[in-house]
Amino acid sequence: MTRKSESKLRAAAYASVGAVLLLAASLGVEVAQAQAIMRTPTISVPSRIPTISPNIAARAAAVAPGPRAIPAIPHTTTIGRVGTTPVLPYARYSPNLYPSCSAPYRDGDGECLAQPNAGGDGTGKSGKKSAGKGRSNNNTPVAVNLRSFANEFVAEIDGTLSVTEADELARRHGLSRIASENFPLIGATFGLFRITDGRPFETARREFAADGSVRSVQPNFRYVLQDQKAGTPTEGDPAQYALAKLRLPQAHTLAHGANVTVAVIDSGIDAKHPELSNSVSDNFDALGSAEGPHVHGTGIAGAIVAHAKLMGSAPEARIIAIRAFGGTTGGAESSSYIILRSLNYAAEHGAQIVNMSFAGPKDAVIERAIAATAARGLVLIAAAGNAGAKSPPLYPAANPNVIAVSATDQQDRLFPASNRGNYIALAAPGVDIFLPAPDGKYQMTSGTSFSAAYVSGVAALLLERNYTLKPEALRMTLAKTARDLGSPGRDDLFGDGEADAFAAVMAVPADNATPVAAASGTTKREDADKRRDEPGIRAIEQPSLSSAGDKAAISQADRPATR
Repeated sequence: MTRKSESKLRAAAYASVGAVLLLAASLGVEVAQAQAIMRTPTISVPSRIPTISPNIAARAAAVAPGPRAIPAIPHTTTIGRVGTTPVLPYARYSPNLYPSCSAPYRDGDGECLAQPNAGGDGTGKSGKKSAGKGRSNNNTPVAVNLRSFANEFVAEIDGTLSVTEADELARRHGLSRIASENFPLIGATFGLFRITDGRPFETARREFAADGSVRSVQPNFRYVLQDQKAGTPTEGDPAQYALAKLRLPQAHTLAHGANVTVAVIDSGIDAKHPELSNSVSDNFDALGSAEGPHVHGTGIAGAIVAHAKLMGSAPEARIIAIRAFGGTTGGAESSSYIILRSLNYAAEHGAQIVNMSFAGPKDAVIERAIAATAARGLVLIAAAGNAGAKSPPLYPAANPNVIAVSATDQQDRLFPASNRGNYIALAAPGVDIFLPAPDGKYQMTSGTSFSAAYVSGVAALLLERNYTLKPEALRMTLAKTARDLGSPGRDDLFGDGEADAFAAVMAVPADNATPVAAASGTTKREDADKRRDEPGIRAIEQPSLSSAGDKAAISQADRPATR
């Protein structure tokens, strides 16, 4: 082999070895990269922790003490019927809570208006099906409240019309008269009407309002009870932290609510429950329904008058059980017309206190009825609402003639679902409360509903102590004897603070005269005249208790400056 041939052969061999090495190196690098990906992947995963509103997050972990702590509140919940994303879950605290809405779709009173692609029939249903029916589909809010019953009006009509004439009035305008009656409370005749000819709500309302026999027309607004959806009723448990928080044992050495009548406008009450025996003095079914007792109404009555295993805030008070809320699926609901009937009955049948553990939108008819009820000297107490920190004011609690009550837990923290606002007057226990349930059972439930009921009972103690106490003096007594919570002084969470039954009763000058409305079968307990003095009770200066110029509305001095 020549030197030249040898050189060529050596060069070819080197080239082959180089190619093999290059291929091996290449394969080695690829395998190394694959192992690195499998062993230490670099994956960008966004945080799964929900972002919660600051007002809620600070308290979400402490809603309920012990093993019943409520899970963390999700950031958003999509509601199909209106497409909103409220901070609070739609059905967590009440199956019928109203969805929240964004600022551009609220009217001057903070109420939700129909949003784009939402039908204008007052139901809140999607407007997709009506896209081809001649309705414009633009981004202008439709001024129909989403919180009303579809195609229904509540209208004040000429009181001289007979039933036949009222039916004819309705037919002329394509309506049917569902019901109508005269309400002495407000000195007017109102009817409930429904659209029957398929016309748009606003068109029918405008044409009906133009009739000479019609004084006013408004939607038939929807009201819902303010409780957390209750679980299966369980056996009773006598542990009630609310008693100690409100200092009820001490207050009961002075008063038990004897000879005081509390109207409970709510769902059905189980008057046969051992906790409520001989406490329900009157029944009125504003719905005309055949439903049995309901868990909410029974619990509300128990918070006021329970007197067996449990103890209500006024165990000897009398209850007028007014069924205004019905519905067997989910939470019971009511309407403007039914609430009007209920308030009228309470005022006409001797109620001294009216408990309203429900909420809804601002309602001209109900505002008028509440003003008339207050003018008769009745004490009106309502649940602040369970719609949370971002909710606009709910009614009737936000009415200035009403004592609005928010809810606290065993650690004196605000119930996260509780409404806030300058209309909040007081706070009271409302988280994990043991109360009676239908069929002799018991429940543990939460909500501003039960806070309001406790305060209604405390008000009954004050009226037993001095039955001439006027509504504004009673409210001032509750405010000035309340135990301050939260930031010093009055605030939008707790109002003037948590109610203190003992301090309030001690602050009211005793008047042992028997009320004119006292029932002969109801007497004070033997220990009612006992007196227990305790240091630190604040003495307050009472307004005039009874005078010819008695004002029924809340005194201006007792209202927050911004109300």
